[in-house]
Amino acid sequence: MTRTLLSVLALASLLLVALSTPFALALDEAERLWLVGEQASADGLHPLARRVLERFIAEYPNDPRLPSAVLLVGRARLALGDAELALEAFRRFRTLAPPARRLEGRFWEAEALYRVKRFAEARAAYDDVMRQDAASPLAPDAAYGLALSELELRRPEAAAKALRDLVTTWPEHPQAPSANFYLAETLFELKRYADALPLLTGFATKYPKHRLVPDAQYLLGSTRLAMGDREVGVNDLKAFVAAYPSHRLAPAARQTVTATLAKYGNRTQQQGAYAQLMQQSPPSPEAFYDAGLIAGRTGQLQNQETAWRRLRKEFPSHPLAHQAALELARAAFKRKSWQDAAAQAKAATASNDDAVRAEALLLEGESELKLNRPRDAAKSFEAVGAVKNLEAGDRYRALAGLGLAREQLGELRAALTAYESVASKSPDVTLRDWARDRAAAVKARLSKSSTSGEKRS
Repeated sequence: MTRTLLSVLALASLLLVALSTPFALALDEAERLWLVGEQASADGLHPLARRVLERFIAEYPNDPRLPSAVLLVGRARLALGDAELALEAFRRFRTLAPPARRLEGRFWEAEALYRVKRFAEARAAYDDVMRQDAASPLAPDAAYGLALSELELRRPEAAAKALRDLVTTWPEHPQAPSANFYLAETLFELKRYADALPLLTGFATKYPKHRLVPDAQYLLGSTRLAMGDREVGVNDLKAFVAAYPSHRLAPAARQTVTATLAKYGNRTQQQGAYAQLMQQSPPSPEAFYDAGLIAGRTGQLQNQETAWRRLRKEFPSHPLAHQAALELARAAFKRKSWQDAAAQAKAATASNDDAVRAEALLLEGESELKLNRPRDAAKSFEAVGAVKNLEAGDRYRALAGLGLAREQLGELRAALTAYESVASKSPDVTLRDWARDRAAAVKARLSKSSTSGEKRS
């Protein structure tokens, strides 16, 4: 900070002095532009460096410092997010620079290619730098760029090799901590958990102030779980959530802990997890939903209902509230609480998830039939047809329900149309057979009605 401030002050002084007549006579315009641009670049004043050096390039194309100016302009453009123009400058630099500096241009070209997401070309450029001079000061950065390009190209084995080469050859390089983490992450994705584990266990100790320490802690817990060390893995993830409750991976860690305890924990652990989730402050929809899952796993259905009803009450518009409402509707329907089933299913129909919405409408319609409200049931079943990405099974289940509703309303021909569609097209054999029986019964009623009408006439 102090060095940068001194440099800025020095640059400001240079600009002020440059305006005085004696100094202006001593320094020509090209010299002034070069000094200001070079110093601004060194101090990270990228907008100033770009503006001054672009003017230098335009006005003094024959100056021997032109190649260096072009390179610095490219770096300023890259720092300012203008990667396409930076790439243009780096390629021009390679045509202007002496042979000894062309490798530098190739490296910066790779950096620009990576920024514009041309990863295959970036990979080739980084590889050129490594192959031409593995002892170059640019080599470790090129190795890191090469590894990141391999990751973007979904070549995890090649990426792991490049990352390991970097951390082995240049362990003190500024990018070595990040390379260590990405190597562990890549090995995890390759299911090479035993290789990833030692990289993660010492990460926080070795790099205590690094920005990826939280991510490494999360990955450590996930790795131990993947290796079957559930108790330690869960404790690692709990420690991660406690230390970094607002981290982007904290929700995933909480869900993993919950799912692991629900599936593998003993009854005491599961009850403790349920209580902890229900008492979480501030409360969250994820906590209530997960608490319900754990209660269901242990057979405590009353606690499950309590958790999910709190979720619906406190976070009524959350997607998990809609899912919870659907689960509550299923449970109510199973115990023949038709009124509650209909109400819960109606709440779940607000979901934006097509599968949840379709199931909720079906349960709503079936509950309305049980309540002898066929007109309301028909509306629910008809709404199923408007759901996008509807499963065939749900479509014909809705048609079957619609047939029953129409039959109860005395709309026999509409009921027959629905039954016949189910009988001929449903993928469910049992439902097809049932629909054929209902169609036959409706035809008999229609025939009897027609015969009665003829006799009266």
